[in-house]
Amino acid sequence: MRTAFAAAAAASVLVLTAAACAPQDDTSTSSASGSASASASCSTSSLATKTGGKLTVGTDNPAYDPWFSDDNPSNGKGFESAVAYAVAKQLGFDKSDVVWQKVAFNNAFAAGTKSFDFDINQVSINADRKKAVDFSSGYYTVRQAVIALKGSTAAKATSIADLKKVKLGAQVGTTSLDYINDVIKPTQDVAVYQKNDLATAALKNGQVDAIVYDLPTAFYITSAELTDAKIVGQFENTGGGQEQFGLVLDKGSKLTSCVSKAVDALRADGTLAAIEKTWLSDAVDAPVLK
Repeated sequence: MRTAFAAAAAASVLVLTAAACAPQDDTSTSSASGSASASASCSTSSLATKTGGKLTVGTDNPAYDPWFSDDNPSNGKGFESAVAYAVAKQLGFDKSDVVWQKVAFNNAFAAGTKSFDFDINQVSINADRKKAVDFSSGYYTVRQAVIALKGSTAAKATSIADLKKVKLGAQVGTTSLDYINDVIKPTQDVAVYQKNDLATAALKNGQVDAIVYDLPTAFYITSAELTDAKIVGQFENTGGGQEQFGLVLDKGSKLTSCVSKAVDALRADGTLAAIEKTWLSDAVDAPVLK
């Protein structure tokens, strides 16, 4: 997530090489959080949205590929833009009723009342974040991955142990950073960046040996933005469960159960799988690091 915006030509690279990327098994999902009753009416007219008749959706700025396209969440292109509009349609909103709002990544799941109805921004569902916000059912199962410049020592790593002595970097507040600290446990201090594109620049400039991203973002960067880098490998999910992205809502939002129902319906009828195949990938060949 959070790569520097690339031109349309770069997006075509992603399409051409998508067969090498990594869809994950979405057959199991994280439970939605929140206090709203599952039996609450989900008719469009009864939904307590921030603005009557509108659905306000938050995401970060810039909005990066492959999650969005052309830095324009409202065009319906890119995985998360397509998911947001599919959820909106499931809730009964026309595309013209969706209002996009810019929300910084860390602010999306910080404590406090939100100005959006839901936020979609590769936010992984976890227990700590659930203390401050609600999550919908998971809409995408993700793994974390390491990338490094081709020919470097880090690029030759074949195990987690091989990564312990290299200089690693990731964006602040992300599960990518958690994987570095909790799974790799490096001997050097981790370089932490406010944005993923800053981490990518650090790798390019030799300030870090390797960086950790979610796998679709890692694939996009190595295929379209930093082609002299490679995916070293991906991690198995830890803690006995899958890491999933969820839509973020106000803590105790009356919309939570209805948004989760919409996500569940899109999974059941194959819509989420079709969107994933269009915008992310349909195969995986990144080695698993153990």
